Amino acid sequence: MNTMNPTHIQVNGVNKVFKTDTRDVIALKDINLDIPQGQFVCLLGPSGCGKSTLLNAVAGFSLPSSGTITADGKLVTGPGPERGMVFQEYALFPWMTVEKNIAFGLEIKGMHAEAINAKVDELLAMLSLSDFRHRFPKDLSGGMRQRVAIARVLALDSPIMLMDEPFGALDALTRRNLQDELLRIWAELKKTIIFVTHSIEEAIYLADRIVVMTYRPGTVKRDIMVDLPRLRDPSAAEFNALKRELGQLVMEEQQRHHNDEIRLAAVD
Repeated sequence: MNTMNPTHIQVNGVNKVFKTDTRDVIALKDINLDIPQGQFVCLLGPSGCGKSTLLNAVAGFSLPSSGTITADGKLVTGPGPERGMVFQEYALFPWMTVEKNIAFGLEIKGMHAEAINAKVDELLAMLSLSDFRHRFPKDLSGGMRQRVAIARVLALDSPIMLMDEPFGALDALTRRNLQDELLRIWAELKKTIIFVTHSIEEAIYLADRIVVMTYRPGTVKRDIMVDLPRLRDPSAAEFNALKRELGQLVMEEQQRHHNDEIRLAAVD
């Protein structure tokens, strides 16, 4: 870990239990992470390992059952302006144009109209959206919608970006283009990013650090620093060596998931 930068996000002894009518489901168990400012972290693991649950806890949408999370030096007790969230589903207002979607949070903050227009213009240019400023979300491709969603978070200038499989529903070419856009923005703006993905290649391509999580209960199985130069070449030997290592770790957890489903089916 880069000890030169101060801790920006701290997850300390976090547990999350979901109560049902029949039993308690332990989603997260004893999660401990220190994430320094400006680091790009990917949470990786099979479905059901608690990646999104952990991200939602950092976002303040669903607080831990026990343990603490601090972000930007403050205890997380709910959503906050220092943490911007990008969802897979885009979460845009369909009745607003691209520029109005981007401006919305700034208007809520009470920013002066001239400053809002300048910021929107800047972000439209940064994300290659200037020609689409008057379009509505229904008229945009999935990749364009996700660019707008990212621009809307960037407009608020949150130092922390939380991203829940934001490119998961996109085709391969659009996905790679947006990955490169995100890396460019991250390098320019020095955001701290936590990015949830189930794609091993995406995690290696993007991250400084990959946190591999176990199948339920979700714990940290491995915490790996990615010591590969950028931009990364997925065909390179070092890239594929790490891909094989991570693949083995994830497959072990997928097998645990499969075995658990068989066991539960037998009980039923």
